[in-house]
Parts: sequence; C-alpha cells; structure tokens
Amino acid sequence: MTDAQETAADSPLRTTGGAPPDDVEAAPIPLLEPRDGIPPVIADEVSLAEVIAAFAAGSGPVAVDAERASGYRYGQRAYLVQLRREGAGTALIDPVACPDLSGLGKALAGVEWVLHAATQDLPCLREIGMVPTRLFDTELAGRLAGYPRVGLGAMVESVLGFVLEKGHSAVDWSTRPLPEPWLRYAALDVELLVDLRDALEKELDRQGKLDWAQQEFQAIVSAPPPEPRKDPWRRTSGMHKVRRRRQMAAVRELWQTRDRIARRRDVSPGKVIGDASIVEAALALPPNVHALASLNGFGHRMGRRQLEQWQAAIDRARELPEAELPQPGQPVAGPPPPRAWADRDPAAAARLSAARAAVSALAEQLSMPQENLISPDVVRRLCWEPPKPVDAPTVTTALTGYGARPWQVEQVAPALVTALSVNS
Repeated sequence: MTDAQETAADSPLRTTGGAPPDDVEAAPIPLLEPRDGIPPVIADEVSLAEVIAAFAAGSGPVAVDAERASGYRYGQRAYLVQLRREGAGTALIDPVACPDLSGLGKALAGVEWVLHAATQDLPCLREIGMVPTRLFDTELAGRLAGYPRVGLGAMVESVLGFVLEKGHSAVDWSTRPLPEPWLRYAALDVELLVDLRDALEKELDRQGKLDWAQQEFQAIVSAPPPEPRKDPWRRTSGMHKVRRRRQMAAVRELWQTRDRIARRRDVSPGKVIGDASIVEAALALPPNVHALASLNGFGHRMGRRQLEQWQAAIDRARELPEAELPQPGQPVAGPPPPRAWADRDPAAAARLSAARAAVSALAEQLSMPQENLISPDVVRRLCWEPPKPVDAPTVTTALTGYGARPWQVEQVAPALVTALSVNS
C-alpha cells in the first residue's frame, strides 16, 4: 500500500467508543495485539514450505499485504509480505531471503485474495510470483460504497469500530533485522482485512452494488502489467520551467545519470540528487565543474569525481546535434488538454462541459467518486470524437471499447447520449 495509506492504516489496533461524560475519568484504551502473537519472519525454504502447506490447507479468503521501501531503495520491490487465512494464522515472509514465492501463489490459486488498494501492491507481488485469480479490494469497495475516507485506518474505524494508531508507515522496510514493533504493525495490517471484506460485501449488497464491485475486482485481476512509461525523465518535478530543447536534453542526461547511479547503489533516486537540482543545472547549463559546484545540490559536500560525472552529463547535452534534441512536450494519444478545447473545437468543449456535469450529478446520486463511476479520460475521448450517430448503441459500443465495465456503461450511457447531443 502507499505511504499515505499505510499512515492511515498503522498499528496497533485499539477499540473505539463514544466520549466519556465530563465527570468520568476516561479509562485507558487497551491495545490489541495480533490474535496469534507476532509470528517469526519466514526467511528460509524449509519454513516457507511449511507456510505454503498451512495456507493451502486453510479456509476462506486470504488477506495479503506487502511492504516496500519507497524513498529508501531503488524501485518498488517488496521487502515484507504479510498473509492471514482462517486455519493458517498470520505469516510474515521475507521476500529478500525467499525471492520466489510462486509456490505460495500456486497454493492460493482460486482463493480470493483480500488487499487494500490492490493496484499498489500487485506489481511488487507479481515480481515474486504471487498473482491472484480472484480479488476483493477493500479500498475500492469503500469507494463504491460511498465512504468519504477510504484509507485502511479510516475504513477499519468506520466499519469495524477499531482505531489503527500511527507509527511505522514510512520506515525503511529493507532494514534487517526488522524491529519487533514494525513486525507487530505488519501483522496487524492483515489482522482485520477479511473482517473488513465481509462487512463491506454486506454493505455493497445492501446498496445493490456488489455486482459492480465484482466487475471492478475482475478488471484488476485480468489487467495486463502496465507498459513501461515512455520518457520518464519528462516527469521530473519542475519540468514546466524548462523551455529550451537544449535544457530539456540536459534534464534527460542528468535524469538518466541519476537513474544509473541509483540502480547501482540500490537507493531511491531522490537520495542521489533531487529533481530541483536537476532542473536548476539544466536551466543554468554550467560550462565547467566550478560553475556547477555553485548550484544548489552540487555544493561542497559533493566530491570532485561526482561533480565530474554530472558535468559530463551536461556536456553531452550541450554537444548534441539539433536533430537529436528532445521535442517540447510528449506526443499524446487521444484528445488535447481540455483547456485548449474552447479554441480548437468549441462544440467539443460544450459536449465535455455537459458530460462532466451529467457524470458529476450521477456520481453524487450513486454516492461514489466520479472517477470510479467512469474514467475522466474515457469521457474526454468520447466528447472529442463522439460516435456517429449519437445514440445508445453507438455510445455503448464506444464506452466498451474504451474499457468501461458493463455496470458503468449501464449507468452512464443514457446521460452521455444526452450530453453528446449538445451542439452535435
């Protein structure tokens, strides 16, 4: 789960209740420990085989979570995997010591996995051989059910009546050995996930949204791994300040140099050098190491050899032929940014305005975020190039082609037909 979600989901658990009367001294709220205590971390193949057998013999859904070392290490690999299943208890597995968990994944094939914000953890789980075939996402379920706050801590409190205290959300999970308080936090992250799942399933069923949620969960399971991002250096924070193509080339060279260093050292790129320093150096294009050392982030703490490698990146950008300089902006598939619509196609802008208003009203009526009702990108594409003729069958076909689920099509198609007819 993300750092923000982990902050909301921190441990340990405690019960919650109404405020005591003013004349009554509040009793200390007891901290809840994991029901089975803190299990030992699985870090060898023999122990892993025992866990696999236990979880294969368990019953019901399996709660799954993973901890990463975002901000500390390169990439988004898992540094701890937590599971809990009825009949098997809780397991904490070290995927550094046991990097191939495909045997566990196979043992749980066909079992429903319960995760919170599944799309955050599935990539790192996939890397170690754990891929679900069935899924229940408690965060997404909370969104569809209309809960205003869907972090794990908020959901556990509002649905189950427990409070998850903060404490270890932003720690370096690559630390070895992991301290006992961190392991308690990790064990409690999966302690109530199945309970939360059961309560949310009942609420979704009560609202008539359970089938919608199941369609969403299946879409997550069946989605292919995302394609690598093209030109990731363009996402450097502060990139909007960089206007000239030569400066853009410097950002690219500096970003790629930093990425190579970070990968080699296995540290977060931000720990090598910050985005602000990359942008400042690209804007200045210093002619030599002395000039580079005067810029923020390249000061006296940086050794001569390090300065030289950054200066070499800038020099490479300075020496590039014009034809090899990056173009401003990325080629974007699909419609232009909405801010340009009024000038380029006023009719499309009118359609988009009407469609957004219709989706907003419908989302409010259904008590869910607009982006969960229908992807804003799908709405934009539909409004920029509406089908011809604009009617229920053509809009339904277009929505389906853009990846909308059947429940989404059923809900939004009538409103979008009306919106797309504006100025058509």
